[in-house]
Amino acid sequence: MRIMGLDVGSKTIGVALSDPLGWTAQGLEVIRRKGLNHDLQRLAEIIQEHEVHKAVIGLPKNMNGTIGPQAEVVQEFVKQFQEKLLIPVEMWDERLTTVAAQRTLLEADLSRKKRKLIIDKMAAVMILQGFLDRAGQE
Repeated sequence: MRIMGLDVGSKTIGVALSDPLGWTAQGLEVIRRKGLNHDLQRLAEIIQEHEVHKAVIGLPKNMNGTIGPQAEVVQEFVKQFQEKLLIPVEMWDERLTTVAAQRTLLEADLSRKKRKLIIDKMAAVMILQGFLDRAGQE
């Protein structure tokens, strides 16, 4: 059974999956958003295909820890996700994950064009790996 990590944005959703033992996160894909039903349908396909039993979704809090407009949008997405896909969801504080992902891709010397294509998937990996690391310590 795998865990899925999601970085939900207004235009894309970065998707990562854990290995079957739940130790490491790997990037899977970036979904180009075309509407809630389309997005949830693609996620349902991934859940079924990879036998996902839980989702970890990044919550974009403000730097001071408060919930802003984008976090409210993500919370509404999570509500719809849970109602339609029926797997447990945990929210993960994703502050600075996109910055960290950008830094990692810069260090890998990827072009701006290539970074843009995979930044959301890399952020999903960082969200999921943070969750897996914490779960492994408990």
